[in-house]
Amino acid sequence: MILDVATMAAFLAAGNVVFRHFEQRTRVWRRVLKAFAALAMTAVISYYFGRTGVLIAFGIAALPVIYVHAIWLPRHGVNGWTGEPREKYYALRGWAPPDR
Repeated sequence: MILDVATMAAFLAAGNVVFRHFEQRTRVWRRVLKAFAALAMTAVISYYFGRTGVLIAFGIAALPVIYVHAIWLPRHGVNGWTGEPREKYYALRGWAPPDR
């Protein structure tokens, strides 16, 4: 269980560093809460279902991410890989337009 949670923590840390620029206006407490929730769910799934359960849950959690980036964002005129144009991306997030 500890290895599963540590692996998920490393994955979340790397994701927060690499993809931070897409979450510029998300409050810190929301990002921290999301990380703690993911780690808690990983611990519970690992305890009851083992490593296989964690891998299955990770795969299931990846499906909506793939859908949003590959289908939903392009349908709304935003590149799912780069988040451009920024104006449309910010509008979809409900944020004010980016500063130029």
